[in-house]
Amino acid sequence: MIFKGTERRSARDLEEEIENMGGHLNAYTSREQTTYYAKVMDKDVNKALDILADILQNSKFDENRISRERDVILREMEEVEGQTEEVIFDHLHATAFQYTPLGRTILGPAKNIRSITRDHLQGYIQTHYTAPRMVIVASGAVKHEEVVEQVKKLFTKLLADPTTASQLVAKEPAFFTGSEVRIIDDDIPLAQFAVAFEGASWTDPDSIALMVMQAMLGSWNKNTGGGKHMGSELAQRVGINEIAESMMAFNTNYKDTGLFGVYAVAKADCLDDLAWAIMYETTKLSYRVSEADVTRARNQLKSSLLLHIDGTSPVAEDIGRQLLTYGRRIPFAELFARIDAVDASSIKRVANRFIHDKDIAIAATGPIQGLPDYNWFRRRTYLNRY
Repeated sequence: MIFKGTERRSARDLEEEIENMGGHLNAYTSREQTTYYAKVMDKDVNKALDILADILQNSKFDENRISRERDVILREMEEVEGQTEEVIFDHLHATAFQYTPLGRTILGPAKNIRSITRDHLQGYIQTHYTAPRMVIVASGAVKHEEVVEQVKKLFTKLLADPTTASQLVAKEPAFFTGSEVRIIDDDIPLAQFAVAFEGASWTDPDSIALMVMQAMLGSWNKNTGGGKHMGSELAQRVGINEIAESMMAFNTNYKDTGLFGVYAVAKADCLDDLAWAIMYETTKLSYRVSEADVTRARNQLKSSLLLHIDGTSPVAEDIGRQLLTYGRRIPFAELFARIDAVDASSIKRVANRFIHDKDIAIAATGPIQGLPDYNWFRRRTYLNRY
C-alpha cells in the first residue's frame, strides 16, 4: 500500500518517476524487519531519497486501494502455500514459538487481511516506523556527508517515540516449546521435514560457533552430487546411502532467540534412515569433533560471508541489519577473528548448551508415516556412554 500514492505523488507518478530514471523501487518483510529500497544511478540518489521519504511519511492509504490490495495479498498467500519449503518453516516457527509473536507467519492469517483498514495501517506505522527504530543506508556511488544532509532535510515527520525494538520484544518475548506438527499428505511424492533446536540470538556470544556448526553439518542436493567427497560427514552419509533428495542445515537468529537444525526432502521409505543420520551427526557435535572439520567449516563460513556481499544491494542490506541488531557494523577483520577463535572444544561446549539433551521442534509434511515419532527424536539428542 505504501507504493499506491502519497499526498504529493499518485501511484502513477511514483512508477513513472522511478522508471524515467531507470531505477527500481521495492520492499520486503522478514519476521523482524521491513526493508524499503531504491536502486538508481549515482546522479539520481537525491531523487530516490525524496521518493523513499515521501512514501514512508506521506502515504495516503486510500480505502479503495486497500480493498483492491487485499485480493493481491490473498493471491500471494496462495502462492506461498505452494512453496513447500516456506510452508515447512512457517509450521516450524508456529510450533516452536507457539503463543508468541515469532510463531506468526509474515503475511498473517487470511481473516486479518480481509478485515484490515486504513486506521490499522496508520496505527502500525505510527507505532513501528519511528526514528529510533529506523536505519537509512546508502551504498555504492554515494557521498556519506551528502546523504546525511539530504536525510536531515527529508525525514522530518518521523515520530520520535523512544520505545526501542528490544523493549517491544521484552514485552512479548519468544519462548521455545519442544513440540511437533505433522501433516500427512500422500498426494505429495516426497516427504519434507525440519528438525530444530532452540538457537542463539544475534547478540549471543555463541552465535558465531553455531554458524560454524551449521557449516560443519553442511548441505547436499542430489542434482549436484558429490556426496561421498564432501567435507560434511552428514552429507557423506546422505550421499553414499542415497537416503535423501536434498538436505540443508540452517541457523536462524532473531532478537532474543534462534533456531538451529536440519531441513530435508526424501522418499517415504528413506525417512527412518535419514532421521537417524541427521540426529546422529547433530548429536555427535557434543562428543566428537575434529580440528580438521572445524578448520574446514571456518574457511567455508568465511568465504560464504564474503561471497554474499557481492554488490551494492547485499552491502546495504548487511549494514542495515547489523545496525538494527548490533547498533554498529562489525568489520570483517573482527568477524573473522571471532570465527577463527572457534575450535573443537568450543564447538563441543556450544553443542552441549544447545543440543545435548535439549527439546526439539519438528515440522513435517507429505507421506511421513515412516518418520519416527517425537520421543524417538528426543531420545537421540544425547548418547549413552558408559
